[in-house]
Amino acid sequence: MDQQKKVPQMRTLPSLIFMSRWLQVPLYLGLILAQAVYVYMFWSELYYLILSAFGNEAALKHILEAIAVEGAKVPTKLNEVTIMLVVLGLIDVVMISNLLIMVIIGGYETFVSRMDLDGHPDQPEWLSHVNASVLKVKLATAIIGISSIHLLKTFINAKAYMSNGEWIAQTVIHVVFLLSAISIAYCDKLMSHQDKPSKSGAAH
Repeated sequence: MDQQKKVPQMRTLPSLIFMSRWLQVPLYLGLILAQAVYVYMFWSELYYLILSAFGNEAALKHILEAIAVEGAKVPTKLNEVTIMLVVLGLIDVVMISNLLIMVIIGGYETFVSRMDLDGHPDQPEWLSHVNASVLKVKLATAIIGISSIHLLKTFINAKAYMSNGEWIAQTVIHVVFLLSAISIAYCDKLMSHQDKPSKSGAAH
């Protein structure tokens, strides 16, 4: 019969410091509540979009106010651009929700406690090899996706942003996000290559 692995006894102070990781749990619970707010926002906007498509004046007014940009011509009815802007807003909510899931599940698994999801049919593919470095790269990639959605919405209303140069600022910010993600991924690749020789050396 296999012997159970003994958990080493820790001194009082190190044990207290190690237990402090559980203070992060209320933070993750708070993010779950934020996720619930995003779910409500998503269905609320989708509800108004569907009502406005069927000619509801109050819903149409809500939709047009939600996508209105100062300096841009406000449409009086639903058209392709209006629907596209609303849908992009919904996609934005979904991508932020995906970001929250990565932070909640990946952060808990990495910094608090194992979730023992090995073999679970619904285990996310990325969670099987998640660590702090992988989590940072995935978060940076998700932020780039969110920034891309905002940039696309700005380009759709490019005429309204031409005068104040805001589209230039958003483009620069997006490029900075992109370069940051590439830098994080490159540093992670360098560190993984440095770890491999030491592991092979230890094996010999």
